[in-house]
Amino acid sequence: MKQSIFARVAQLAKANLNTLLDSAENPQKMLDQMIRDYSENIREAEAAAAQTIGNLRMAEDDYTRAVNDANTWGSKAVAASRKADEFRAAGNNADADKFDALARLALSRQMTAESMAKSQAPTLAAQNQAVDQLKNGLDLMRAKLRELTVKRNELVNRARVAATQSQVNDALKALGGGDPTSAIGRYEDSVRRQEATVRGQQELASSSLEAQFASLEDLGEQTEVEARLAALKAGDRKALGSRDG
Repeated sequence: MKQSIFARVAQLAKANLNTLLDSAENPQKMLDQMIRDYSENIREAEAAAAQTIGNLRMAEDDYTRAVNDANTWGSKAVAASRKADEFRAAGNNADADKFDALARLALSRQMTAESMAKSQAPTLAAQNQAVDQLKNGLDLMRAKLRELTVKRNELVNRARVAATQSQVNDALKALGGGDPTSAIGRYEDSVRRQEATVRGQQELASSSLEAQFASLEDLGEQTEVEARLAALKAGDRKALGSRDG
């Protein structure tokens, strides 16, 4: 399972994002899916890395313990050998042989511990290398995830701007096809015509009134003429009557 996770880490980390975007039918959906895939694989890889690092630390503890055991048994072998030499110098061969036996036992334990440490060393080196590679892979994946997130956000923002611009362009086209100012202009012309008609009616009414007054003046003048004529005639008749009398 770990190998499959590591393989996915390497595959996703090496993916050419620009190529993938160019070939995608819906780049935004593809980026969203890639972000989910990266996030999930990172979580799995982190769990595997934690387990691998834990195993490495256990192996390091075992190696350290073997090295410490080898050093401890080596010190005990030295101490036992020196004690044996002291007893032998004192002529106590029995105790000298006893401590030489202890020295041999300590040396045997030292050799076993050294052998264990020696056998663990290559495994530790390999595990350290694997952990380093896994950490590098995780770093690459995290960097790719950040790159994906930035690309995705940039794409979404660009799509929103493009959609807004498209709406603006559609609105401008609609204005061009039916400019409201032209309708206002036509309405203004209609109002002006109505106003002109009213002024014409007013002029007609005014001229009709003047004609009526003029006719009244003519009638008054005619009436005065008739009155004067009647007075004239009346005066003439009076004058004729006087001559006749």
